[in-house]
Amino acid sequence: MDFISKRVQNLATSATLAMSQKSAELRAAGIDVINLSVGEPDFNTPAHIKEAACRAIEENFTFYSPVPGYMSLRKAIADKLSRENGLEFDPTQIVVSNGAKQALCNVILTTVNPGDEVIIPTPAWVSYVEMVKLAEGTPVTVPAGIDADFKITPAQLEAAITTRTRMVLLCSPSNPTGSVYTREELQGLVDVLAAHPGVLILADEIYEHINYTGGFTSLGSFPQTADRTIIVNGVSKAYAMTGWRIGYCAAPAAIAKACTKLQGQYTSGASSIAQKAAEAAYTGSQECVAEMCAAFRRRRDLVVELASKIPGFKVNRPQGAFYLFPEVSALMGKRFGDKVIATSGDLALYLLEHAHVATVDGAAFCAPDYIRFSYATSDDKLAEAMARIDRAVRQLI
Repeated sequence: MDFISKRVQNLATSATLAMSQKSAELRAAGIDVINLSVGEPDFNTPAHIKEAACRAIEENFTFYSPVPGYMSLRKAIADKLSRENGLEFDPTQIVVSNGAKQALCNVILTTVNPGDEVIIPTPAWVSYVEMVKLAEGTPVTVPAGIDADFKITPAQLEAAITTRTRMVLLCSPSNPTGSVYTREELQGLVDVLAAHPGVLILADEIYEHINYTGGFTSLGSFPQTADRTIIVNGVSKAYAMTGWRIGYCAAPAAIAKACTKLQGQYTSGASSIAQKAAEAAYTGSQECVAEMCAAFRRRRDLVVELASKIPGFKVNRPQGAFYLFPEVSALMGKRFGDKVIATSGDLALYLLEHAHVATVDGAAFCAPDYIRFSYATSDDKLAEAMARIDRAVRQLI
């Protein structure tokens, strides 16, 4: 008898975590694998943030935390949104969760009804479509390829909206492409959405501070749609705090209340100690953020230069995050021995097995014919990884 629910059977396994697991298995077998599959900074959490966590333990912040988060952290987040983004949220409109992933899922589960459509520009992070499916909604993907710098147009957005559209979900800077929408480009999308007052806007801004454009525009900063825009962000990427699991949503009061209600039933509040660390991240010196961003920019330049020389790779110049998303259709149909590279998934597996570099199949991001690299690792490892990939690709015939 099959005891697994259809809800779970219908979900895809996270491709990024699956590839990371495969690379870990090879490393355990003694193979030197360079893992470029996971979007995780290789930096240690800054010292002042770790010290705040140690103080929290000494001060006995070891009990259950309030479901939506400590008020001190929610105030620190509200201050950050006001100071950095010009967004005015009352702390009661902020719900702290176990990572930005839970914050996204909270919002989708509390606002999307069965059959509601959610517009997702693609390429898109692997979990967006699956979260919408979990809510029994209908994902509506809107593709934009490398020639469009992976950004959709207002005309594409308008064409995707129907009477069943409940939400538009946008990530900028983007995972997996690193593309960043300019203020003018966002204004064009907002102008479309202003004419559709029943459509919510969910903005995943987790890569806000890993941004090489010299500025960042939040989707919440446009007056026409501010009252139905939900911001999701967190400390994982900007502060190298992936394992601390602290994210948040800033939302209209009714949605924030609904997220608290849902979270109260299936996880309760996030880690008390991690919350105090996150509070230190938001209220302390931001020099560490700038230093890490500068390192990512240098790595971006290195990877773009090296990847652009690999035969069959078509690359753009990402303006944010720490990913490169090359188009690799020119390699489809090539062979290595009796193996044919028929898909980007075949290429990713070939690179793992023969170059010992872990990447992710672009199909997981709704973009076949692409693969994703994370360059959130050292310059030396990146240079070696690109050299290995170059050698492996040149062996294909």
